[in-house]
Amino acid sequence: MTAFTIQDVSRRSGLSEPTLRYYEQVGLIGPIERDEKSGHRRYRSEDLHTLEALACLRATGVGIEDMRTYQANLTRRQETAAEQRDLLLRHAERIEAEIVAQHARLAYLREKAALWDARDRGDAAAEAEAMQRFLDAAGRLGVLQ
Repeated sequence: MTAFTIQDVSRRSGLSEPTLRYYEQVGLIGPIERDEKSGHRRYRSEDLHTLEALACLRATGVGIEDMRTYQANLTRRQETAAEQRDLLLRHAERIEAEIVAQHARLAYLREKAALWDARDRGDAAAEAEAMQRFLDAAGRLGVLQ
C-alpha cells in the first residue's frame, strides 16, 4: 500500500494542509490512518483520488454541504445518479449566471473607457456613439451613471 503524507497530498490535490485537516474533521474524507510511531496522517491512493475530486468541486464553487451530498451519493450511484446530475447542473447554472454578470461588467468598463478615449481625442461623433454603447452597457448592469 502506498501511503502519502499530508504534504504530498496537499501538493498533488492543490488543497492546503489546513483544508485537508478540515475536510477530515467535517467528514468529507477519512478518517485518515495515522503512522503508529509519529501519529502523522498517512493517506491512501483512494483518499488522494477523493481529495482530487473534492478539489475540483471546490474550484467550481461547490460548498461543503453539496460536497458532502455528492460524496454520500457515491456509494449509491445507481439510485442517486439523477441527484448527482442535478447537483452539478445547479452549480453549472450558477456559474453561467456569474459569467453573464462578468461579461456585463466587462462591457461596461470597455464602453466607459471608449467614451473617455473619444473625449480625450475630442471626437464628438465617436463620443456620442460611445455614450450610447456605454448607456446600453450600464443598463445591462442595472445601473445608469
